[in-house]
Amino acid sequence: MINVFAQTGKNGQLKYMEKISYQNQEIRRWDVGPSTFLASPEKGALLMNWHLNMADGSVRDVIHWPETIGESGIGNVHGGIPILFPFAGRCFHDGKEDKWSPSSGDPVSVPMHGFAKDSDFYVRSIDQSGFEVELIQKENQSYPYDYTFTVIYHFLELSLQISLILENEGRTPIPWSAGLHPYFQVPWRKHLTLREHTLKIRANSVYQYQNGGNLIKKASSKDDCYRLDAPDLVNSIFNQTTEPSAEICLGNGEETIRISEVGGAKTGSRLTFVTWTKPESPYFCVEPWMSPPNSPANGTTRLVGPAARDEFTVEIELA
Repeated sequence: MINVFAQTGKNGQLKYMEKISYQNQEIRRWDVGPSTFLASPEKGALLMNWHLNMADGSVRDVIHWPETIGESGIGNVHGGIPILFPFAGRCFHDGKEDKWSPSSGDPVSVPMHGFAKDSDFYVRSIDQSGFEVELIQKENQSYPYDYTFTVIYHFLELSLQISLILENEGRTPIPWSAGLHPYFQVPWRKHLTLREHTLKIRANSVYQYQNGGNLIKKASSKDDCYRLDAPDLVNSIFNQTTEPSAEICLGNGEETIRISEVGGAKTGSRLTFVTWTKPESPYFCVEPWMSPPNSPANGTTRLVGPAARDEFTVEIELA
């Protein structure tokens, strides 16, 4: 159990939201009980940081964000929870990187993880519990469809929910396979290492991602438990999970972060999780995706028909 301090926000309120200037950016800050959330709704719909106010007076990051970001801006930072839309991962067409073939015909370019994380969003609503934003569309040959893409955040004391919603405004079915890229702060304490943390996940198949988009099948753990310091865990793809969730845990089970698809158990969703980090980094990514990478080529996109909508909602909670 995580021992947090059940504080209130400013003016004695349990929930509080304000505009602040941070790293030369104008962003929003939410205080919800013991949790503080920093986000940039208009720039990439990006959740930058989530940290806890602990009972001993210290602060612990749940979602990593670096203290400095340089001049490249928040869109190129290894941190936060970038939105991956329309396709999570990298696409390939006939061996060509960052290409895919829409229903309109000829192959077109699409950046790795899509373009939403680098796009501007319009704020539809914002309050003490979160915000809702809509992608501001520009002429984009990467995704030649008529659609509305919406992102909704809901902040709670020890959890958050992120909903990605695609609405088809045209007459042609629209493929998508979105995801999230959370940078979890790991290790959780200074005296710990990755060795003390494990990933618990159940999947029908596990693959290793290779350059060129190839997926190499590998053996899964007998007890569905993986140590985070295992070298071959990086760039692993857990496909067709038998439960729509994964957990990052301390070895003794004292603290847990659970990542799950809301409603996934009822719909029989076969969620994909992708793991990634860099050597000696203060984060470990456990990324919930709608399907494996290169989804247009391998036929695992979800189609949204004319006048229809589809939703992908993920909850990250502390236990």
